[in-house]
Parts: sequence; C-alpha cells; structure tokens
Amino acid sequence: MPLGPDWEDVQRFVASFVGDSTIDLRNRAMIMLLVVYGLRRGEVVRLRLEDIDWRGEILHVNRPKQRCTQQYPLVATVGNAILRYLKEARPRSAHRELFLSVEAPIRPLSPGCVSGIVRSRLATLGIDIPRRGAHCLRHANARHLLDAGFALKEIGDHLGHRSASSTRTYAKVDLTGLRRVAEIDLGSLL
Repeated sequence: MPLGPDWEDVQRFVASFVGDSTIDLRNRAMIMLLVVYGLRRGEVVRLRLEDIDWRGEILHVNRPKQRCTQQYPLVATVGNAILRYLKEARPRSAHRELFLSVEAPIRPLSPGCVSGIVRSRLATLGIDIPRRGAHCLRHANARHLLDAGFALKEIGDHLGHRSASSTRTYAKVDLTGLRRVAEIDLGSLL
C-alpha cells in the first residue's frame, strides 16, 4: 500500500484549505509548500522571510540533512499563497521564521504542529492511508512525479536526496498492481 495519498486525494486535500482567517491563510501556504515541493515538515517551519527572493522568484530551502541550501523556482500559486499570508495574516514579530503561531506568545511553529494540521485534515476528509503526518505528502509528491514520467534521479534532485536509494523509498511500486499484471496471460495479447 502506498504511504502517501493518491494525487486525486491530494488535490481534494489542498482544495479543502479555503477561507480567509489567519489560520486558513497560514495553513494553505504551508500545505502548498509541502505538496508542490515535497518539503519535509522541518524544512517548512525553518523557512525564513529572507529565503524567498521575490524579484528572482526563487525559494531557498535549507536542507540540513545535506548541509546545503537548495533553490526552487517560486511557483506562482505557492508564491501567491505565501504573499497573501504575509500581507493579511502573519503576526507582527521579531521572529524571522515565515510561519508563526497566531496566538500569544507568538513563536515559530514546530514540525509537530505541521503534521497535526495535515493529520487532522486528512482524517476529516476520510483519506485513509497508513500514516497521516506531513511526510505522507512527500511520498505523494514523489509518486506523482514518478507517475508523470520523471526519472528517479530527477525526483531525487527535487526532493533533495543525495542517493538514489533514498528516492526509491518514496517511489515504491504498488505490489497489488504488480500482482495483477503478473496474473495476466500476456501471450493471449499476441
């Protein structure tokens, strides 16, 4: 069984983050980063205001596992969600982290908070997968890219992996589907 939701469920999940409240705007921006870039929850909460180059339309992501920073093109829908959060919802604070709590004391969010948001919404939507934390969206991202025909190397680069073995973990083949294929009498197709 795949560890992430299928892409139709991911689309339904993202579409469920609507509304104009402070929490809605913050959560939508975070979810877009998780889904579009396949970021880890810790990478999302460590994003800082200076990590977004608005003029160059570049997102800089600190990859602590690789001890480097990775650059991504800032996708318009993600940039717009972040910009709306910054203009309309982010509390005034000396903290440079992008995502903050909405109630006093204002502080950067924890990785567990991000997983809690994801877990709660997946459960509300009835999306049944083995693990419902934020990391399941990383699996869904990798699976979606694999289904779209991207090579494991390209997916690994996108996810910030140093080795192909790390990427293979995210791109596990559906064994049930393989069993069905194996049961087909391919000789009868000739």
